[in-house]
Amino acid sequence: MRAFIASTVGAASIAALVLPLAVSPAGALSHPGSGPAPVAAPAAPETGGTQSLALGPLGGGGRSAGADAPAAGAVGLEETDVAPFSLLGVVWPDAAADLAGEVEVRTRATGTGEWSPWEHLHTAAEHAPDPGSAEESGRELAGGTEPLWVGDSDGVQVRVVPDAGATAAAELPDGLRLELIDPGEDPAAPADAEPPVERSGDPAAAADADTEAAATEADAEAAEAADSPDAAAEADSRAEEELQLLSAPRPGVVTRAKWGADESWREGGFVYTDAVKTVFVHHTAGGNGYSCSEAPSVIRGIYRYHTQSQGWRDIGYNFLIDKCGTIYEGRAGGVERAVLGAHTYGFNHNSMGVAVLGTHSSTDAPAKVTNAVAQLSGWKLRAEGRNPAGTWKRVSAGGKYAKGTVVTMHNISGHRDGFSTDCPGSRLYNQLPSIRKTAAAM
Repeated sequence: MRAFIASTVGAASIAALVLPLAVSPAGALSHPGSGPAPVAAPAAPETGGTQSLALGPLGGGGRSAGADAPAAGAVGLEETDVAPFSLLGVVWPDAAADLAGEVEVRTRATGTGEWSPWEHLHTAAEHAPDPGSAEESGRELAGGTEPLWVGDSDGVQVRVVPDAGATAAAELPDGLRLELIDPGEDPAAPADAEPPVERSGDPAAAADADTEAAATEADAEAAEAADSPDAAAEADSRAEEELQLLSAPRPGVVTRAKWGADESWREGGFVYTDAVKTVFVHHTAGGNGYSCSEAPSVIRGIYRYHTQSQGWRDIGYNFLIDKCGTIYEGRAGGVERAVLGAHTYGFNHNSMGVAVLGTHSSTDAPAKVTNAVAQLSGWKLRAEGRNPAGTWKRVSAGGKYAKGTVVTMHNISGHRDGFSTDCPGSRLYNQLPSIRKTAAAM
């Protein structure tokens, strides 16, 4: 199962902790019934890797370094020396299984040898393919927490504590593993390299791509037309509005090739929806301590975690934005196309996921970030004839809202509007009205 690939990185001291699987390029592995093999496109040599460590029962006497005594039924790892890594997450084989517990980790910095405070990992059911969608059907998806960027580290400790009332580790999902990801080196720029920000995606590949649409999206669109009591009024309003909307300028986008995406990791075909009706804004909740030059590494780590550790067809987000306001292409299929992502469970159909790298629960996103979100969202929505400051009736495919529920959403919404989550953080969420206004004024 691709969710538990272990690369042979690390010293002999950790060999016993790493899964004893044969080393294979990610593209050489596929899930039963998952469709065509990945495209055999030219790709840079494999760099980086994943260490996959099994979690076991926690007991006394370990090198806890002042940690609290483990709770009954807790599983995890005591302080463990590992090969260098920069991003981590906890996964389990059954994506449908809930993790009824709290996951906490702390890491040791490679340069200083200092241990970080304990960090909480949120489960990531809200960042997932829609139920019954093309991405979910016929694939063995793994459950997992959100990935956490921790910077260069060579030691780790983790504990998973069952929720109150759970008294045994058996009540946690079976097969809990810690994924430690080294994102590898940035791609080398050729001597005649073009500017790092590109304006084109891959239109030729997009034209030849698999254009299958999941049944969920089709059902949702039919329900959206039938169930909306104001459908006719909205159609008239939109027709009038379209006469007033002008196209917004397209922002510069760093392509997948520029941030170092290994195209052999993803599925070969693409899945599209009819249109981008809603932009969902996220934060990655991985902290703000990364440098802007490290952003490509952060994205490669998320890409590896989504595809190799969780079994997704590609990175879940359509676009990502770093704290310097640089926009990066996410899921492949064409920057200008309506590519189906895996970012807002229940509303991935006809939407676009934009992830701001960092945490914005207690700090505002800088103006350069909010301006980038506004520019990207405004360009994408206006290309569809939609008002960035407007609303639209959406139909849920499941999750926070029962399947078939009609929900009126802002055309630029926060992740929490589609799923019960803190994402994109309270402070960034409070900045969305300003982002909508800026996008509409373009």
